[in-house]
Amino acid sequence: MTLNGWLQILLYCGIVLVLVKPLGGYMTRVFNGERTFLSPVLVPIERGLYGIAGTSDREEQHWTSYAFSMLLFNFLGVLMLYGLMRLQAGLPYNPAGMASVPPDLSFNTAVSFVTNTNWQNYSGEGTMSYLTQMAGLTVQNFVSASTGIAIAVGLIRAFARASGKAIGNFWVDMIRGTLYVLLPLCIVLTLIYVYLGVPQTLGPYVEATTLEGAKQTIAVGPVASQLAIKMLGTNGGGFFNANSAHPFENPDAISNLVQMLSIFAIGAALTNVFGRMVGNQRQGWAILATMGILFVVGVGITYWAEAAGNPLMHAFGLNGGNMEGKEVRFGISLSSLFAVITTAASCGAVNAMHGSFTALGGLVPLVNMQLGEIIVGGVGAGFYGILLFIIVAVFVAGLMVGRTPEYLGKKIEAKEMKMAVLAILCLPLAMLVFTAIATVLPSAVASVDTTGPHGFSEILYAYTSAAANNGSAFGGLTGNTPWYNITLGIGMLMGRFLVIIPALAIAGSLVTKKTVPASAGTFPTDGLLFVGLLTGTILIVGGLTFFPALALGPVVEHLMMITGQAF
Repeated sequence: MTLNGWLQILLYCGIVLVLVKPLGGYMTRVFNGERTFLSPVLVPIERGLYGIAGTSDREEQHWTSYAFSMLLFNFLGVLMLYGLMRLQAGLPYNPAGMASVPPDLSFNTAVSFVTNTNWQNYSGEGTMSYLTQMAGLTVQNFVSASTGIAIAVGLIRAFARASGKAIGNFWVDMIRGTLYVLLPLCIVLTLIYVYLGVPQTLGPYVEATTLEGAKQTIAVGPVASQLAIKMLGTNGGGFFNANSAHPFENPDAISNLVQMLSIFAIGAALTNVFGRMVGNQRQGWAILATMGILFVVGVGITYWAEAAGNPLMHAFGLNGGNMEGKEVRFGISLSSLFAVITTAASCGAVNAMHGSFTALGGLVPLVNMQLGEIIVGGVGAGFYGILLFIIVAVFVAGLMVGRTPEYLGKKIEAKEMKMAVLAILCLPLAMLVFTAIATVLPSAVASVDTTGPHGFSEILYAYTSAAANNGSAFGGLTGNTPWYNITLGIGMLMGRFLVIIPALAIAGSLVTKKTVPASAGTFPTDGLLFVGLLTGTILIVGGLTFFPALALGPVVEHLMMITGQAF
């Protein structure tokens, strides 16, 4: 580890903190329906979209109607994207003549982008036409991200309102999130990326002649626009197979910094939105502090493990750390930071290959996802995910002091606890059950490149990434088979909607409850004691659930590395 490396990490953390209040304040005004500097331009468009959806900003929905609208919209999104890929060969804007995508891969990809996962069992520049990239994948990058934001805002309203029946209007929240938050920021980011050298064109692939006289096809396309939303919306994926390690997607250190900031910007700002809406910004800072502690610890472990490298290499006098699978331009510190950021959020974009990390370096991204990616997390998804852990934490606190648990004056009772536990348990159900089946199924094992604990980690990472709606891969696993395409797709659906539905049920229950004034016996939830309790709850729940599986993979691999055996 170096001082320069830590300074880069601290600079990143500092810029994120600076962005939290202004972006949080702006988003609060947007979702409260207040006027913003973009209102003169966007209000007519907004009202037109409400007309198409058959609603208005004056109509609100019960949580069941909110959930039904969300499910209907996402179901239609899957059908549209699936059909677009299946018919791709006969559609326009296909200069490279891409063939239609096979049924199982189309299913996997459609589910992947609609659930904000962006798991890619294909090479983007060699499989998807410009039309599919823009009208299919990029559109879902926007609306899947705004769906997550909408769910988070609906749950926040349940805590903020003294009593009522409605939690907002899904169509209004989704449209506002897209129009006022994602679209303007993406326009700015796209221009920045183009300025930095990222391609943005509808022209055909470029034919070049190498120094040896050979012909080479260089893939280009509308890269900058998709790059902007895939990072800001924590969708991940990549226009190119090499993702953010490709110089066209990530030209230099500045673009690398902008991408990392984009991943955390909205997720971190939502904590401030929460504090503003409930009337106490300290509540939001306490949640962000919990996220920050877990994030910094994860970065520290990963950076230390990668800087220490492999003892087997030390025997040959090579002590420069583990550079395998990393971009030389970014080095160990920024590769470690990017890996933790992209798995702490549900982004999944990578600028280094996680499968080439040391065992402990690869352990942290796994744990980040297995905790439900609540360390900032995906846009909206991370915030409603950590609220589920908050409900568990205050319930435990209530049991310890013999008092009815409450959070922000809302009593936490049996229904809320059942829904929270159901949502939390659906992730290990998808991650561990599919992993267990795949490790004993010969056809699934045949897709694994590596033997031993690292091979097990490849399978575990794939299902963890899918259910956590992350989309990054460990490498070494051939995922483009019917088994993995279908089961990973099912895992994505479980990890997305089996969390959202219980979260909305909690919102529907809490919004009807009257707010109880704080008293001398009220457990404060805006201080260091609560931060410690919430952090401990997250780690204990995650540790008890996933430690046995982790012990079979990265933990035993690390112990074997110490003894001189590598995989």
